[in-house]
Amino acid sequence: MAENKDGGAFVVLAEFKVKEGRLEEFLALARDDSAHSVADEPGCRQFDVIASPEEPNVVVFYEVYDSRNDFDAHLSAPHFERFASGHPELIAAQHPTRFFTRHCP
Repeated sequence: MAENKDGGAFVVLAEFKVKEGRLEEFLALARDDSAHSVADEPGCRQFDVIASPEEPNVVVFYEVYDSRNDFDAHLSAPHFERFASGHPELIAAQHPTRFFTRHCP
């Protein structure tokens, strides 16, 4: 895996609160984005879609890229476009996306 300038992988956390009754639709879009990101983007190493048992309508994406440039390329991928155009009507709120550098493993 190529490293970013800070020495570790580039990590993205995106958090959504999904509208009541719309979770399965949202997860279908998320699965498409996740699966194609890992399969089709050489710089995407991991893309997990997770939810809390206590708050099942809160969904978090944990994404790992080789670099910020790889994440930026993700934003123009066809599967991201499908997600970006389909998810706004399904969510009640979206927290600001946060970026991190992974130091371990």
